[in-house]
Amino acid sequence: MTTQTHGRPPEAVYIHIPFCTNKCFYCDFNSYVLKDQPVMDYLRALDQEMEQTVAITPPGVIRSIFVGGGTPTVLKPDEMAYFLASVRRHFPNWADDIEFSMEANPGTTDIDKLAVMKEGGVNRVSFGVQAFQNELLTGIGRIHNVDDVYRSLENARAVGLNNLSVDLMFGLPNQTVDMLAESVRKALELNLPHYSIYSLKVEENTLFHTLFNKNKLPLPNEEDELQMYLLLMSKMEEAGYGQYEISNFAKPGMESRHNITYWRNQDYYGLGAGAHGYVGRNRHINIKGVNPYVEAASKGLPRLDSYPVTPEEAMEDFMMVGLRMREGISDASFQAQFGQSMEDIFAGSLHKMLNAGLLERVGDGYRLSKQGVLFGNDVFGEFVGALTEV
Repeated sequence: MTTQTHGRPPEAVYIHIPFCTNKCFYCDFNSYVLKDQPVMDYLRALDQEMEQTVAITPPGVIRSIFVGGGTPTVLKPDEMAYFLASVRRHFPNWADDIEFSMEANPGTTDIDKLAVMKEGGVNRVSFGVQAFQNELLTGIGRIHNVDDVYRSLENARAVGLNNLSVDLMFGLPNQTVDMLAESVRKALELNLPHYSIYSLKVEENTLFHTLFNKNKLPLPNEEDELQMYLLLMSKMEEAGYGQYEISNFAKPGMESRHNITYWRNQDYYGLGAGAHGYVGRNRHINIKGVNPYVEAASKGLPRLDSYPVTPEEAMEDFMMVGLRMREGISDASFQAQFGQSMEDIFAGSLHKMLNAGLLERVGDGYRLSKQGVLFGNDVFGEFVGALTEV
């Protein structure tokens, strides 16, 4: 297990493309409807931010790149080619086995665009499928239909992109346990190396939040939602997928390396409007709006905010994100980052969660128990502010 040590350059890059064909009803990400947006101006600004970033923190060997959004695949083939050339110019030193992921919406991935992506170095595509019922897709504001899913995956494979993942969601309005079972079955029939399956969270500043407050969002009850989670875990396990993180399942060796960077609290560059980055115990967030970002990037780093992370906050983060991983957290990696033992710092919280049956010991550390997986938020909450609240 590699552990980030300070002074070593980041090995992971996150890049944000904030454009979408439309805004989904549950989405609170920094995204903007594509129509009339200055896309090339944005990509040039991104190029400027990359240039300034690597001048300050030169990159080492890059092991993972993740392009998220928005919907990065709304870029036209020529825009995509410009963007990918820009990435390779500023981060030229790639590991032989680099994982270069791009998020995609079914229906925005024709053969020409996928060919440009592959040519530019993308070797993993994550499709936002969400459900296999057209009525559910319409109900959450998605513009693709189930046929688009099959066509997009076929197109990806046709250009030689085989490391594919799909996202599914549960706890959606009007979704039943049977509907989720059907979605999981159809997803597994695709025989992909990786699946992400998330529960719906009703976030502020979304249409769903407005409807929820008016009591007009027909969500499944808690019992059904628990049944959905239990069902998807058992179906994934039966099909040979390891649950390596609370919401993520993979065939052995096909876990998302980029996401593991976050869960192990390691450094990564964060580029683009509204992107977050974490380098050398400093976090930053970029300016969110497209035009303000473009303007700021022409004058310097387009920061909205940046701040040092105290050792106490970093320790809390290590515990919270590390316990999302099913392998759990080890004292050796805690000591490598902080020079102290996990037990010395968090004995009270660890033993409380052990006694509650939500954590179990593994090797020199801890992981969520089977019960803990179902009540993960209670466990993570135990470490929020454990050291930093007065």
